[in-house]
Amino acid sequence: MKILVTGAKGMLGRTLLRILGREHSIFPADLPETDILDEKTLDAAFAAFKPDAAVHCAAFTNVDRCESEPEAAFRLNRDGTGNVARACAKHSSRLVAISTDYVFGGDSDVPYRESDRPAPRTVYGKSKLAGEEEALAALPSAAILRIAWLYGAGGPSFVHTMAKLGAAGGPPLKVVDDQRGNPTSCEAVASAVSFILGKGIEGVVHGTCEGICSWFDLARETFSLLGIERAVAPCTTAEFPRPAPRPANSALENTVLAGAGFEMPHWKDALKEFARNEFSRP
Repeated sequence: MKILVTGAKGMLGRTLLRILGREHSIFPADLPETDILDEKTLDAAFAAFKPDAAVHCAAFTNVDRCESEPEAAFRLNRDGTGNVARACAKHSSRLVAISTDYVFGGDSDVPYRESDRPAPRTVYGKSKLAGEEEALAALPSAAILRIAWLYGAGGPSFVHTMAKLGAAGGPPLKVVDDQRGNPTSCEAVASAVSFILGKGIEGVVHGTCEGICSWFDLARETFSLLGIERAVAPCTTAEFPRPAPRPANSALENTVLAGAGFEMPHWKDALKEFARNEFSRP
């Protein structure tokens, strides 16, 4: 299969190039050569490569900056996604568009299913939901893959930050314990993307690692796997106010993937595998 990947220089994009590239021909689409906001350069990339499918990773993902730069957030996350979807429709390419848990409000007592109604509270979440809607309007057969709490080779990610802070030593490190979600590796997401493309799955799909924890739990598990002895102390979200409100519950349920026979790894297993590969490098 010939697969075009937008945002190819980002953390998820790099992982997709590495993993999908083992079996498929990959076109890495990113700035400056390919700009998803410039329909001419985007169309040129599709016309030259003639992809069977595109995986759309490019996005404005700085949640706090989105609050102060809403026009830029919507331009990239809504308009850029619409451009990619229209290019796919024009060139008869399938589409997997990456989205986020932030399309939900975060106030549910249970994990969110694909059928649950989105209610974003942040500019980032609203712009990503608008991108989902643009993609499905332009290409009803598109797959929207929502992911969360992502980490991957080279970072940046919460896991990398914790590894660096933990190794530095010092007093107990305060980490938020009242936000819960599914830590998810880029490698697991790449496997889900491969499955979605292979099975021709359409519509909204949740693709996070199984199991739920807090950021505090994730920090402790990271320290344990890396042999870091620095203590971790739980704290509340209120102790670390941010421009964009953080959802108390980011957990997603992978109903569609499970129904299709695909199981994401448990977050502890994925983190263990990642830590072994990422932090054992010289």
